Amino acid sequence: MTTFPADWTGLVDDAAVFPPGDAELPDAVTAYGARRDEWYADLVGPLVVKDTQLADVPPQLPVSVVLTGGAGAVAGVAALAAKRGHQVVALEAAVRDPDDQTGNVRRIRAAVDAARAEGGLTDTQVYVELPQAPPTADWLAAADAVAEAEARLKFRTGGPEAHFFPEAGTVAAWIDAALDRETPYKCTAGLHHAVRHRDHQTGFEHHGFLNVLLATRRAFDGGTVAEVAEVLDDHYANDLVALARTSDLAGARRWFTSYGSCSVSEPLDDLVGLGLLEAPHA
Repeated sequence: MTTFPADWTGLVDDAAVFPPGDAELPDAVTAYGARRDEWYADLVGPLVVKDTQLADVPPQLPVSVVLTGGAGAVAGVAALAAKRGHQVVALEAAVRDPDDQTGNVRRIRAAVDAARAEGGLTDTQVYVELPQAPPTADWLAAADAVAEAEARLKFRTGGPEAHFFPEAGTVAAWIDAALDRETPYKCTAGLHHAVRHRDHQTGFEHHGFLNVLLATRRAFDGGTVAEVAEVLDDHYANDLVALARTSDLAGARRWFTSYGSCSVSEPLDDLVGLGLLEAPHA
């Protein structure tokens, strides 16, 4: 069997139950399990679910749990996972109070540390989602706290309304902040396709996951925030594919670890269509 390329392994976290897909949990679980026998199975990371859904997920499936209750939900997730044997590979927690971002991060860290002291969540990676805004002093201080906790950052790159799609300069500044702290990150929302584009139905300008990966590579190679933003803004597929073919993408994946998507077929079709991933011949 051909080894799946490291560049794309685990790139897409299956967030089928979240908008805009909004799949029913049983349907998402069935689709996730069925995909394990497909040639592209390694493209997909864990199934992303809410903490309130964990009890209804089969324990054998690897899951990334989004905390709807913030730090206060950590203990419950840890207890349930320990009781039922869930494979909680990641926790995703959003900073809820923009006026006390660092304090929020520290409370998340304290809750995780307490769970680990009880023997839970030992192999669980923690992602902290900071406010969706250009980095301020408070934002950067919170990013420092994430790095100190040996957690990872989570960036929201889209949503149900136009204002949820950050400008390229903002995303470039987030990437710069993450790499400056040697902190890996994941993205969520809006990265349905490889290349930056405008959605014909909504008119929203979407970032492309290939743009983000190449921008991460550019930042790691010493590019300025403005140069990184240029890569994020590029909507010419041929240019991006040419750059991808000459770039160390696996190295960039060390920092841009994955992104949550309600669709697996869309990124898969894009990678194959762009010639960056080869489907096996029938």
